[in-house]
Amino acid sequence: MAHPNEPNCLNTWTFLKGRARHAMSMEERAVFEDLIGDIERLDHAQKILECGDQVEVSTFLIEGWIARMVWREGRRHIVSLHVPGDFVDLHAFALKRLDHDIVAIGPAKVGYVSHARLEELIAERPHLGRLMWFSTLLDAAIHREWIVTMEHLALDGRFAHLLAEMWHRLNFIGLADDDGYAMPLTQVEMADACGTTPVHLNRIVRQLREAEIVSLSRGRITILDRARLEATAKFDPSYLYGEGPLKLGEELTRG
Repeated sequence: MAHPNEPNCLNTWTFLKGRARHAMSMEERAVFEDLIGDIERLDHAQKILECGDQVEVSTFLIEGWIARMVWREGRRHIVSLHVPGDFVDLHAFALKRLDHDIVAIGPAKVGYVSHARLEELIAERPHLGRLMWFSTLLDAAIHREWIVTMEHLALDGRFAHLLAEMWHRLNFIGLADDDGYAMPLTQVEMADACGTTPVHLNRIVRQLREAEIVSLSRGRITILDRARLEATAKFDPSYLYGEGPLKLGEELTRG
């Protein structure tokens, strides 16, 4: 097993990286590593879980991106995105059936944790269980921000917000550069995440490129002016709990 502070083949070191990773003891990091059972590699658009399926495992994202998708009247809506280190469906431990599909975006690698093992862990190690609960609440905070963004921002702001958020989340785990990051979503999928059509999104992409704020090409987002991108998005990263007034110090550390 790799040292708990360093990357390993399962990328469990990315769990809560940049947020509350420091609250895990060395022993808890080793326990977390051992939680993951079966490993699976996924192709683009491969469905991990379909709405209504009964599940007995939760999914940890090791490599790649995953989306949660909801279908309404024949139209697809991407309601959240996940990056390595995310427990994509930890909430399935309690719900057992989800109201959305879970789908790979681009090639991905996932590990599965049985709900029986999670039940044992919560009983044996309540502090680690609390940290896992915290990770699901981070998901909820991101969901709330997406709802507010959809309601209050025009399309250019919504798209800029998506790009800014993903930069911050990838930066937490060392997968973003100062000037951008790899983006596996197609323009159609980005439109589905922003509540618009590909035609309308293409106009915004061109507008932001011509303004020398951001450009998209060959699966990469190049940020030309991050300050202006975040200004367009009215972006405040506090809800990600990695910086700003909500940043955690020792609040979750077990004394």
